[in-house]
Amino acid sequence: MTRTYPVDTLADRIDAMLPQTQCRKCGYAGCRPYAEAIAAGRAGINQCPPGGDELARDLAALLGVPFKPLDPAYGVCRSPAVAVIDEALCIGCTLCIQACPVDAIVGAAKVMHTVIAAHCTGCELCVAPCPVDCIHMAETGEVLTREQRRSIAAQARRRFHARNERLQREREERAARLAASRESMAEVKKRATIQKAIARAQARLQQRER
Repeated sequence: MTRTYPVDTLADRIDAMLPQTQCRKCGYAGCRPYAEAIAAGRAGINQCPPGGDELARDLAALLGVPFKPLDPAYGVCRSPAVAVIDEALCIGCTLCIQACPVDAIVGAAKVMHTVIAAHCTGCELCVAPCPVDCIHMAETGEVLTREQRRSIAAQARRRFHARNERLQREREERAARLAASRESMAEVKKRATIQKAIARAQARLQQRER
């Protein structure tokens, strides 16, 4: 029998335990959707490769359910790694920037990109979109305590939310500019129509005066 819990608050507690890589390897669009799915009983506690068995144990303890080791169908738990761009091969396509969920890659169109290692979550989402295969993952060699991992995850969550807020603002600004442009074009057409009507009226008046 599947156990269910109130999604509110419990999802927050689960989300606080997740590594916040936003890698989607769990089968969900990010850590928060996965947390909500666990809280609602739709997902297992063992679908997060970055968290591995340790996370599964923590979630089992939180939910009061039996521990299940990481399901290999979702991947394997690897050592911490960050993305590295071979700057000599980078063509500045910006696809990696668009893919990064925490804005850890900087650059511009047709300009060399680079990764801010301290911000990289190791999600690997930037690797596949690169058309010239100039991105690889490099292990950091770091051995972190649970507290350090939680702190890093909290920072990654803030960057993820900040990026989403920025993207939302940009979408709204584009929509506003488009609406203003359409309104301006409509006003121009309206004025042109009025001018044509005035011209026709003046032409008829001149004909009558003759």
